[in-house]
This record gives sequence, C-alpha cells and structure tokens, in this order.
Amino acid sequence: MIRSDDQLRFTGRALLRQRFRTLMQLIAMSIGVLAVVLLTGLGEGARQYVLGEFSILGKDILLMLPGRKETSGGMPPITGEGTRDITLQDAEAVLRLPDVEAVAPLVVGKAEISRGARNRESLVIGANQAFFRIRHVELARGQILPELPLEQTSPVCVIGETLRQELFAPQPALGQWVGVDAYRCRVIGILADTGTGLGMNMNEALIMPVASSMQVFNTEGVFRVMIDVRSVLAMKSLTASIENLMRERHDGQLDVTLITPDSLLQAFDNILAILTFAIAGIGAVSLVVAGVLIMNMTLITVSQRTAEIGLLKALGASSHEVRTLFVMEAVILSLIGAVTGTALAYVFLWLARIKFPDIPFSAPLWASLSAVLLAVLCGFLFSWLPASRAASQPPVMALQNQSGK
Repeated sequence: MIRSDDQLRFTGRALLRQRFRTLMQLIAMSIGVLAVVLLTGLGEGARQYVLGEFSILGKDILLMLPGRKETSGGMPPITGEGTRDITLQDAEAVLRLPDVEAVAPLVVGKAEISRGARNRESLVIGANQAFFRIRHVELARGQILPELPLEQTSPVCVIGETLRQELFAPQPALGQWVGVDAYRCRVIGILADTGTGLGMNMNEALIMPVASSMQVFNTEGVFRVMIDVRSVLAMKSLTASIENLMRERHDGQLDVTLITPDSLLQAFDNILAILTFAIAGIGAVSLVVAGVLIMNMTLITVSQRTAEIGLLKALGASSHEVRTLFVMEAVILSLIGAVTGTALAYVFLWLARIKFPDIPFSAPLWASLSAVLLAVLCGFLFSWLPASRAASQPPVMALQNQSGK
C-alpha cells in the first residue's frame, strides 16, 4: 500500500527527472487555458462596452430611424437606409403626440472645423436643446444651444474639450468664431469630458442647431430622431401612434423603424453572448490538443519506465496504485499549467485595459474556473489509457522486457 505523501514525492521526482517532457506539457496546457480565458475576457469586454454604450439612453427613449426592414426578431436596419427621409416636420408632428415629452432630431457628419490658421476635420452633430437632456450631455462652462424652432438656424455651437484645445490652445474659446466648412458659428459652450457614447466621441465634436447643420451638409433628412417618452408604460401605445402618424405623412407607407433601448440591448446582448461562447469554444480546442500531447507523452513515459513499473508491482504496488501514479502526474501538470495560463491571461487583459481604458476587458469567473476544470479533466482523461496500459503490465514480464533491451 503506497501512502499519499509517498505518491506525491514519487510524482514530484518523476516530473523533475523528465524536465523537458514536463516543460512541454506545461507549455501546451498553459497556452490552451490562456487562449480560453483571454478570448473569453476580450469577448466579454466588448460585450460590456457595447451594452454600456446603449444603456446611457435609459428605458424611456425611443429611436426613430429612416428605413424599414421586416424581420422576425432580428437586428433593426442600423444603416438607416430608406425610401424617404425623416424631415424636421415629421419630428415636429411626433412632438405633438400626447405621450411625447421631447424630440431630438440629429444630423451627423464630418466637416472641416477651422479657426484662423488652425483647422481639423471633426464630427459635427446637428441637434436641439432637448438633445442635451436626452443624451445626458453636460457642459464644463458656457451654455447649451438655445431653444429654437427646429427649422430656425442660428450661428452658435458647443464644442468638445479636445476640439477646444486643438483650435484655441490656452486662449479662451467662449464667444469666439469658428468655421464649419463655409459656415461660421460662435462658440457658446464647452462640453465636459464625457468620452465616447453611441459611437460618437463628444470630446472631438461640434454641436450646432439642427437646421444649421442641414445647411452645412446640404440635406433635407435627419439621421435619427430621439424621442423622450413621458412614461415607460406608454411605450407600446406610443410606438403604434408614431407608426400610424408616419404612415399617414408618408403616403400610406411605413418606412421608418422604431426601436427601444431595451430591444436593442437585448439583440446586442444575445449576439455578443453567442460570439463570446463561440470564441471560448475555439480556445477550448487548444486544450484538447494539449490533452493529446499529454497522452502521447505519457505513452512514451510508460515505455521508458517499464522496469520501474515492474519493480513497483514486484514490491506489492497494485494496478490501481500504479495507474494512480501516472494519472496524478498528468493531473498535477494540467493543474499547474492551467493556473499559469490563467495568470498570464489576466496579465494580458490588464495590459489591454491600460491600452484601451474605455473597454472593460475582464474574464468572468465562470470562464476561469471552467478553463481550469476542463484542463484538469483533459489531463485526467487523456492520461487514463496510458496509465491503464502501465498498470496492466505483469511485474515479471515488465522486468524481463527491460532487461532484454
């Protein structure tokens, strides 16, 4: 009967004696676990980032997009391509509905922003005063856009902090004039540092009245309309009312899409969760490869340690104990490799967070635990056959085979 502490000492000496084999198995298992945890962490980080981008809208906001795509639970037409534009008159008609608190029509594009000899291409957002409240945009100083009828232009703008530094450097920006292509506007506000949201870097943006932006980009249609609903309970009935209104205004054709943040979040969450599991599964393939390597190495070890096996059995070790010794070697190697791979994955995810601070790269606990358990299971299963082969050798024949070599 071999005691547990003797088994551990015997296993440790065997692993140290075959250093190259031990190192190769450790590297293979570490890479396998590293791939699973790292890929899962990257996928989960991307998922959390996208969900965070859209969650800022809140539950009482409707988005109206130009274009209609009939689907059965699929993604809405994000490109917003349709047969007819959404106009400012459409937005005003929506605002007159009973359950609508406010609307914010948006026109988005790139334009050259200039001030004296300094110029740069930047994001230009055409909006109204309601946009700041709906989108939770805050100012560092100055004031937001004035309350104007949607069709009225005004030569004023609010700029982001990064754009202010690039155009004005240490000089004051409030009250100064800037060029937006061939259009001129006066800076009345500076945005607080809010980062990126809904794909827009507000630090580099210039916000101007929506009618003015339509002149800059020579367009009659808006990019999106954000609709602030008075009550979440009215969301379903209001959606139907807006669809009926737009059908009447567009000659009986419903060519707009209305989506809620919840439905958008759910769609993105489902897709990104599937992608996260898929890339984790791809990484898990490397664990199977590592398991095959362990099986091959263990088979080689069994053939090299025939005399040792025969001596152990001649001294009274049972087949179960011999099998346990070889399985224990593989399991210990798998466990050490899994812990090493997990630690390396967390280091890489930490470096990724430093490089991309806006994205919360982090491996969920279930991924780390599953990768370690899967690694140990692979080590156990793939070492069972070689270990059983070693345990089945009669002691006399094992000694004779070794002495006959």
